[in-house]
Amino acid sequence: MRIGDLAAKTGASVRSLRYYEEQKLLAATRTAAGQREYARTAVDRVQLVQLLFAAGLPSRTIVKLLPCVDTGRAGVDELTLLVSERDRIAAQVAQLGEALGRLDAVIAISASPTPENCPALRGRSVEPAPA
Repeated sequence: MRIGDLAAKTGASVRSLRYYEEQKLLAATRTAAGQREYARTAVDRVQLVQLLFAAGLPSRTIVKLLPCVDTGRAGVDELTLLVSERDRIAAQVAQLGEALGRLDAVIAISASPTPENCPALRGRSVEPAPA
């Protein structure tokens, strides 16, 4: 498939796809006219690369991990890197879970503020609504 087709199927920009190729994250062959051609498996590869970028991995780390994905095998260094990245992401997930819980609490308080659940209302007299 051509670069425009791959971009359409993955939501990645053509510029991003060229960057992925430059960084050795994605491979393309060239036609006689010099146009890039991608295998059908490139869609899955691009989606994986996008996911890993979204998880905060830099391209230099992703390029080290892709052979593990391709072969299903990892050496000691690669396994250490995989575990390290997994642990980093798990810590981020825990932090995001905590932030989500706090936001849920603020939303609940904001929906129904009372002196018991909202420190800003403590000590204030609640005035009746105007008639």
